[in-house]
Amino acid sequence: MSGHSKWSQIKRQKGVADQKRGQAFTRLGNAISIAVREGGGIGDPESNFKLRLAVEKARAANMPKENIQRAIDRAGGKNGEVNLETVKYEGFAPSGVAVVVECITDNKLRTQGQVKNYFDKNGGTMASTGAVSYLFTPSGEITVNKTVSFEEIFAIAADLGVEDVEEAEDAFDIYCQPGDLHKAKTELEKKGLKVLNAEIILKPATLIAVSEKDKAEKIVSFLQNLEELDDVQKVYSNVEIAV
Repeated sequence: MSGHSKWSQIKRQKGVADQKRGQAFTRLGNAISIAVREGGGIGDPESNFKLRLAVEKARAANMPKENIQRAIDRAGGKNGEVNLETVKYEGFAPSGVAVVVECITDNKLRTQGQVKNYFDKNGGTMASTGAVSYLFTPSGEITVNKTVSFEEIFAIAADLGVEDVEEAEDAFDIYCQPGDLHKAKTELEKKGLKVLNAEIILKPATLIAVSEKDKAEKIVSFLQNLEELDDVQKVYSNVEIAV
């Protein structure tokens, strides 16, 4: 099991800042709509686990109930259906850091052009499908509030049979098989731990440690600004900030 993860701390801080700026609602709504569609059109969170996760995340960001319902209805063809779909792009950030960009869009050509243009202008390189995705594995990620010691969370996680635990300054990230996410989340809550977030992510199999401050700042800026593109939903990388 792992120790400190500075990059996860940076991502978490940015997520909080995004919510405060009100920039998260469109992405959260898109994630809800996609979850309904990928769940066979099931708009009931109790019967669609991916939708439940998306709705819980939206509620945690204080997204209004009517916005959540509108996103569910949109996926079901109500209130003017929009043809959203998930697309992924791969490439390299500065210093050769591998990047997978997950987007939700109604126009793939527009989105691909935006992402490619960003890579080209900011020291990155777009790559073909499969060029870096093999470096990542789908994984369930559960972030819990840091109210216990690393030793305690290690013991709890070991009992649940999870794969890994990473410690940040303000939280623990617990990783499990995607199919075990619901069970692990429920068990952690039963043990009195506050779950801050639970989702299926792409976890890098190996990390590239960056210890030079100027390189680290350039990579972090590249990744964070990439996430600001309108159609970008999530950005995954195999960087480990060691500054």
